Amino acid sequence: MPGENLSRDEARERAGLLSVDGYEVQLDLRSAVGDAEGDGPRTFRSVTTIRFRAEPGAATFVDLIAPSVNAVTLNGEDLDAAAVFDGTRIALDGLAAENELVVDAQCAYSRTGEGMHRFVDPEDGEVYLYTQYEPADARRVYANFEQPDLKAPYRFAVQAPEGWTVWSNGVGELIDGVWQFAETKPISTYITAVVAGPYHYVTDSYSRTFEDGSTLEIPLGALCRKGLAKHFDSDDVFLVTKQGLDFFHDHFDYPYPFGKYDQAFVPEYNLGAMENPGMVTFKEEFIFRGKVTRASYERRANVVLHEMAHMWFGDLVTMQWWDDLWLKESFADFMGTFSMVEATRFTNGWITFANNRKAWAYRADQLPSTHPVTADIRDLEDAKLNFDGITYAKGASVLKQLVAYVGRDAFLEGARRYFKRNAYGNTQLGDLLSVLEETSGRDLATWSRAWLQTAGVNSLTPQVILDAGGRIAELAVVQEAAESHPELRPHRVAVGLYRHEGVDGSLTRYARAEVDVDGPRTVVGELAGAEAPDLVLVNDDDLTYCKIRFDENSLATLREHLGEITDPLARALCWSALWSLTRDGLMPTRDFADLVLRFAGRESDIGVLQMLHAWAGSAVTHYAAPEWRAEGSRLLAEGALRELRSAEPGSQHQLTWARFFASVASGEADLQLLRGLLDGTAKIDGLDVDQELRWSFLEPLAAHAAADESVIGAELARDDTASGKRHQVRCLAARPSAAVKAQAWAQVVESDALSNALVEATIAGFQQPSQRELTAPYAEKYFAAIERVWDERSIQIGMDVVKGLFPSLQDSQGTLDATDAWLESHQGAAPALRRLVLEARDDLARALRAQACDAKAAN
Repeated sequence: MPGENLSRDEARERAGLLSVDGYEVQLDLRSAVGDAEGDGPRTFRSVTTIRFRAEPGAATFVDLIAPSVNAVTLNGEDLDAAAVFDGTRIALDGLAAENELVVDAQCAYSRTGEGMHRFVDPEDGEVYLYTQYEPADARRVYANFEQPDLKAPYRFAVQAPEGWTVWSNGVGELIDGVWQFAETKPISTYITAVVAGPYHYVTDSYSRTFEDGSTLEIPLGALCRKGLAKHFDSDDVFLVTKQGLDFFHDHFDYPYPFGKYDQAFVPEYNLGAMENPGMVTFKEEFIFRGKVTRASYERRANVVLHEMAHMWFGDLVTMQWWDDLWLKESFADFMGTFSMVEATRFTNGWITFANNRKAWAYRADQLPSTHPVTADIRDLEDAKLNFDGITYAKGASVLKQLVAYVGRDAFLEGARRYFKRNAYGNTQLGDLLSVLEETSGRDLATWSRAWLQTAGVNSLTPQVILDAGGRIAELAVVQEAAESHPELRPHRVAVGLYRHEGVDGSLTRYARAEVDVDGPRTVVGELAGAEAPDLVLVNDDDLTYCKIRFDENSLATLREHLGEITDPLARALCWSALWSLTRDGLMPTRDFADLVLRFAGRESDIGVLQMLHAWAGSAVTHYAAPEWRAEGSRLLAEGALRELRSAEPGSQHQLTWARFFASVASGEADLQLLRGLLDGTAKIDGLDVDQELRWSFLEPLAAHAAADESVIGAELARDDTASGKRHQVRCLAARPSAAVKAQAWAQVVESDALSNALVEATIAGFQQPSQRELTAPYAEKYFAAIERVWDERSIQIGMDVVKGLFPSLQDSQGTLDATDAWLESHQGAAPALRRLVLEARDDLARALRAQACDAKAAN
């Protein structure tokens, strides 16, 4: 739609023309319940009053995406709504020095998780609402200047159905049938929020006494759907919340500025969470309906703390435009782990960071769409796609290195000055670097150019030369870069030497040296004369951001003794490096799978084990030579079942192996066991087959024609909930039938009737590794449809379809050629759409290279 994709240039021009003094937003949400009126979308009334200053005589526009506008009044003069509103913008001419704009509109409820999302709970028929705006969907709920640097205070007033509770950023009170909310501090449009419905609500409080004797009281709240209340462990959410508030107050020296702190766990959420000040929203999957591992609780704690860090990095101080999105996301990602490790029970969080978050970054940084941490964001579509592994995980990795470079105290003092100087304002890269240079005494311009303003990941490989006596004569670190991004960077790294020790032959570090790697080759002089190692680990302790490579002797050691490394972080780093070799087509998939089968059962860290399962499954699906794929799947299932039976009864390792077994099960005996575990005729001591695990077992049965629609329907009858409905939709789409695939395709591509959550579930069920031939006809249909889908659907659904339905399982040169042909013939397509297709093409080309490597291993 014209004007929907706001550009950076337009935003810059508008910011130069005006400043906003405040908003008053009145929403009537009583239409959320009952029958919808008419044939069009269900709507609600939105009346917005904006007070702003401008250059006299200037012209500008206000953003609004709505089915209709009832009235527009500027400075007391009624404007012709039909003439000034084009569906996405309201044109404003002849502005005064001080202006008051009133927009009365009918806005649409959303089913895509963008704007005012409306959800009907299938369990009890209750309706739940919440908003999600980032980067620019507040304009779907009320008229505004939708860009982060036009901050203003807000007052919300909401009418809601009887019996509902409404929450927003400020404290609310029901007065004469209207929920009135306290005025906010100056904030950006994308972090305003409204949550409304018959939510289950739990309260607590946080108190902090400062050195001057003053006390800060923060009311705490946590809410979820009524149907999830019995599963809601709000005590643990509040525990982590209080630990986080203690940590950030200890280190930031800036009291939490937004009054209350509510946290809402909401349905059909597109993200993990969103940092709306005073009203943080999370996906409700963080409320666990069944048994989960410690890794799931750690992940939730990390997200709670990530969002809390945003209260300062992002909400109090906000980037000027989306170019500097990293100023909030990289910091929140880093601070989430930093605070979690130091303030909560999850003290091994840096292992998860090294093994999980950085894997996301390494993948993103090797795509053709990779970009510097400080990106070039031309418009809102660019911004939407840059909530990626670079902005989050690479940025956080770079900050972790920066802390090592400037020192922890200097880094935190820099943060404190940054908050105080820029509170309620907007910043760019230079604003942060200037305070860090002040506190550290270092010139950060060179560091910034290398790490924040260039793209790509370096590889670090050890070179070991032994003397005649078997000691190290020279150990050097060789740095390499891809041809596409040839920048060599300064790295502060630790190099660890490991050898077999003790009666059990464990691999233990006996020497370590820190060194500044700069240029193509750096000698580690401190390690000269050390005894010959069995393993050399560059980037030991995970200080820098790089791809770890091994010398031949170290790789041979890992092939035979990986499970004997005693340090869990070192072991995780080795696993990550071996996965990188597999993805790069330097290690055959069958070799990586063999390592997982031999050593994963000895992995103590449950998060690492879960990553190994994901990697092994992905490797056999995408990177195995086609002729070995079935054998690889059989070996994984056989190994998973062996580990499942030998795991400690009732342990989180047993649960993890059970889930992995279900994900790779395909043989008749495997499927028979899954059926038995579902109907009670089979039992594994200690394994509690709860409802979530039942669905995990049912999907492979559906995918292999061992469970039909009636069986899936019976399972839904057992679990007739929102979660159960998503699982049912996924299982139905997983069935190996041409008619089923045609129906799933039509529901997602040809219709917009499904909500965002059910679109995601349908796509997940449609794409089954065991059904390559069945879905082959959809490769051609995909390329014929995606530009239309991108133009007609919301950007979130467009992203889901373009990424989720790319024919990655049709992994052949023909599919690669078809992708290239589409790119060649659609050079004028939306840049964001082309980026998604380019990324999928790169993944496919990588898969074909890895398959070729694996095929050579068979010879």
